[in-house]
Amino acid sequence: MPKTVIPAGYRPALGLYDTQKAIGLIKQIFLEKLCGALHLKRVTAPLFVDPATGLNDDLNGVERPVTFDVPALGANAEVVHSLAKWKRMALAQYDFHVGNGLVTDMNAIRRDEEMDNLHSIYVDQWDWEKVITREERTTEYLKQTVQKIVDAVCGTLDELKWQFPALERVRLCRETAFATAQELEDQWPALTPKERENAFAKAHGTVFIIGIGGALRSGRPHDGRAPDYDDWTLNGDLLFWNETLGCALELSSMGIRVDADALARQLSIAGCRERAALPFHKMLLTDELPLTIGGGIGQSRLCMLLLGKAHVGEVQVSLWDGETCAACAAAGVQLL
Repeated sequence: MPKTVIPAGYRPALGLYDTQKAIGLIKQIFLEKLCGALHLKRVTAPLFVDPATGLNDDLNGVERPVTFDVPALGANAEVVHSLAKWKRMALAQYDFHVGNGLVTDMNAIRRDEEMDNLHSIYVDQWDWEKVITREERTTEYLKQTVQKIVDAVCGTLDELKWQFPALERVRLCRETAFATAQELEDQWPALTPKERENAFAKAHGTVFIIGIGGALRSGRPHDGRAPDYDDWTLNGDLLFWNETLGCALELSSMGIRVDADALARQLSIAGCRERAALPFHKMLLTDELPLTIGGGIGQSRLCMLLLGKAHVGEVQVSLWDGETCAACAAAGVQLL
């Protein structure tokens, strides 16, 4: 079955020139709204890290990082998968205080990613992280933060429509529906996790699924998550119903980060307690890093959503397999 499917009758609302102009506006407008809502300051971030530090994001634990040798160092470096751990170190080093945080443009190469309408080997996202108090490590604080991000997304769409009336058909729900991954499994036990996401998002428009990474009562997790950044009981995925594709579009993976207790517990569950000896993990286990909340927000995903695009290649430049190129060419979709 082809992985790239262009809906019958699909025609982009904007041509190439206006698409490029709109992408620039989205990135400018949304970043301003996000920083204002969450009290974030933009910082510069690395493209690659030293594997020995334990700073790279292990994602689901199976993806291979792009590694290259650095002769001047006599060592290897890894292209980041995301900046989930690096951001927390930076908050401590840059002396950020409670209630304030950072945001950066993160670019990554995920060479093992399967290609379809929503996935590419090139990843671009806003990676953000904010210092919080121990009292704010709650589901309610997580929900409040999610809604602020949703408000920024919807506010960006409002401004975009003012400049591009052709986008009037793009509509988003401003009210976020929340459910735990366990509640979704209980409601739709016969469906796969992705099918549950689609059913939930189709019913509510904008949704957030809480509790990603830990095993559900079925014995399987809703989705994989590395054990050393999100607290699996206080994290989740933000999804919007994508009318163009007729499916849920995951815009953000985010959550309240592990404290020392959660890290030790999750490393044990994941069978990787040896990570406790890495510099980043040592600092966490001895409470040398601030308590934080953070996540990544897909830049190309947001552009797809707000511009009503059918394929991520319409808003980003990447490499595509022959099947994808043929499917897009047959439908008259021009990949950048």
